[in-house]
Amino acid sequence: MAANEEELRKLMMEIRILEGSVNTIQSRLRVVNAALEDNLGAMKTLESVKDEKKGTEMLVPVGAGSLLKVEISDVEKTILGVGAGVCVEKSIESSIKDLKERQEELEKLSNSQQQQLAQLLSTIESSKNRLAGMIEEAPKT
Repeated sequence: MAANEEELRKLMMEIRILEGSVNTIQSRLRVVNAALEDNLGAMKTLESVKDEKKGTEMLVPVGAGSLLKVEISDVEKTILGVGAGVCVEKSIESSIKDLKERQEELEKLSNSQQQQLAQLLSTIESSKNRLAGMIEEAPKT
């Protein structure tokens, strides 16, 4: 019986560890999804700006559902964040291209994380079923 109790404890510990991994992946997915939304917003804004003329007034999203009324002074160039707090000046077309590439990478990452999450959830369900079976078979005292 002591061996069976030890096996039950190990299985319960395994389930807890797997559940911790699920929480970690869910957190990562939230970060990736936020980055996807941010990236998409930037692409939409640049797409709408590229056909405008210098001096055109626009409403530019600044986050949290807020807009800023601005006058476009340069319709040729944009400043694009490339990571680690570094920004570079690029043409609008080049910036849109870079953002589309970034979007594709983020989507791949999201899909990968979702697959890992599905695998973990399946493993947890399997382990819980095994645990339930072991508990049913355990001799009653």
